[in-house]
Amino acid sequence: MQPSAILFDLDGTLVDSVYYHVLAWREALEEAGIELAVWRIHRKVGMSGGLLAQALLRETGRVLDPDLIDSLQRTHAAAYRRFDDRVQPLPGARDLLAHLTTLGVPWAIATSGRLETAAVALSVLGVEKRVPVVTRDLVPHAKPDPDLFIEAARRLGVPIADAVVVGDSVWDLLAARRAHALGVGLLSGGYGEDELTTSGAYRVYEDPRDLLRHLDEIGLRSLEV
Repeated sequence: MQPSAILFDLDGTLVDSVYYHVLAWREALEEAGIELAVWRIHRKVGMSGGLLAQALLRETGRVLDPDLIDSLQRTHAAAYRRFDDRVQPLPGARDLLAHLTTLGVPWAIATSGRLETAAVALSVLGVEKRVPVVTRDLVPHAKPDPDLFIEAARRLGVPIADAVVVGDSVWDLLAARRAHALGVGLLSGGYGEDELTTSGAYRVYEDPRDLLRHLDEIGLRSLEV
């Protein structure tokens, strides 16, 4: 049966921005006098900003002070905006979204980022205002909770259990599993195939272009290649 809708994560799934987020978080931590290896930061990207900050502080042994967590999030957002001109769509992202639109398959974007950090990515993708975009600002809890994907499906008017969730992180796939949606993983955010599969991915592809070539494997017609 053809899926009723496709629900996409944003950073690392449709736009090449994960490592800019990592650098922005490192800057925020350094400004607060906290040292943490970049690879440890990368392992947490994909969570909501608040959970990510808590997880990073826990790894350093620091007290989880609410004011510090809020300060880290604000500094991260400011640092990330300095990378605005470097954020680009991942290979095949625009073509994938255009093809789904041509097929008449509803799609939406659900991101753990807030609108202030997601706006540039949405712009470079050329996402039209009619497309549902659910950001952290709009739900009680972000990934790994399922709220973002459930709300995206609701806005499309489709059952979440009939939708396919596409994401690049273990947090995306955990949220998909908790929402009872089929999860598809992409390697374009830096997680390995084994990690994504273990987290619940039905299939794993390199990037949006690779997914576009294999849409038949998730029940959709693919482009002639």
